[in-house]
Amino acid sequence: MTGLLLLFIGTGALYGLYWFLIARFHVSTDDAYVHGNQMALMAQVGGTVIAVNADNTDRVRQGQELVLLDPSDARIALDQAKAKLAQTVRAIHQLHLQYAEQQAVIAAQRAQLAQSRSDYERSKSLNARNAISEEQFQHARTAWHMAQAQLQQAEHGLASLQVQIGVTDLRHHPDVKQAVAALRAAWLDHERTTVVAPMSGYIAKRSVQPGQQIRPGEPLMAVVPLAHVWVQANFKETELGRMRIGQPATITADFYGDSVTYHGTVVGISPGTGSVFELLPPQNATGNWIKVVQRVPVRIAIDQDQLQKHPLRLGLSLQVSVDVHDTDGEVLTQQAVSGPLYRTAVYERQLDGLQALIMRIIEDNGGNIGPAATEIDA
Repeated sequence: MTGLLLLFIGTGALYGLYWFLIARFHVSTDDAYVHGNQMALMAQVGGTVIAVNADNTDRVRQGQELVLLDPSDARIALDQAKAKLAQTVRAIHQLHLQYAEQQAVIAAQRAQLAQSRSDYERSKSLNARNAISEEQFQHARTAWHMAQAQLQQAEHGLASLQVQIGVTDLRHHPDVKQAVAALRAAWLDHERTTVVAPMSGYIAKRSVQPGQQIRPGEPLMAVVPLAHVWVQANFKETELGRMRIGQPATITADFYGDSVTYHGTVVGISPGTGSVFELLPPQNATGNWIKVVQRVPVRIAIDQDQLQKHPLRLGLSLQVSVDVHDTDGEVLTQQAVSGPLYRTAVYERQLDGLQALIMRIIEDNGGNIGPAATEIDA
């Protein structure tokens, strides 16, 4: 009995020493799961599906074509937009040519007016000396008045053309810019008949079928980038007093068992408990009330090298232990986010080649408007 008593006392002492030196600085939970992004792909334009290039569990790379829609209608609209831009450029180019011609007409009318005025003054002097007939004098005065009216008419025509042309060059004319915008919209609609993967990952939740008639905004499938997953560990509120951002964590997954241990870092603590973000948050001020210990989600980043060797899946159960010995870190993130956390360039590449097409159409249909542009800019 003495030996058993000493054994119990020794075991208790060892456990107390372990708790005092180690255990009290670790907070653990098995209410933890793998979380990650699920990028739902939706149709940006309507149409008939002619091909589906990926199925559930398939790996896809960024920019890979996943779903193809019938491009016939979009191609027709694109051709119409090209023709409209060419027609608009020619019309504005014609206005610039008319402007230059009207300037030449005004120069001729001014010369004609100067000649008519000179003839009128000479006829007036001769008529005063009775050197010419009254009829000849009247003809000279009428010619002078007609030259004045013709010059005013020509100047009004020039002003009208200038209003239509504006103070910009051909490429920045409102009608041309409107036609360019219509071409850009038609180009994008044509490009969007091909649905591409925004990021590399694995296909899930595929619902689209070949031959299906889809509408804009209709979900097609999802892409899950397993290279960008994290842990959401839900700790009790009584366990968060010493938890800080930057503290190390050890993680084991039921998927691999104890044979694989991940190392992570606390990167964020939720600004509220999980219950307050539900669709119907609790109203503890009404009815009977029973106190329930709340849980607060804690976000933990996983070492990328370990994650690459032993990939995880969304929703897997985890056991998480956080070392809270060092409490020098922040309780909540103080630094504001700067710049995008996730970014894809595949949609920006949809405009590749559009600018070259626009410039080619403008140049082929009168993009060089000659001296008239100098006159307008001046």
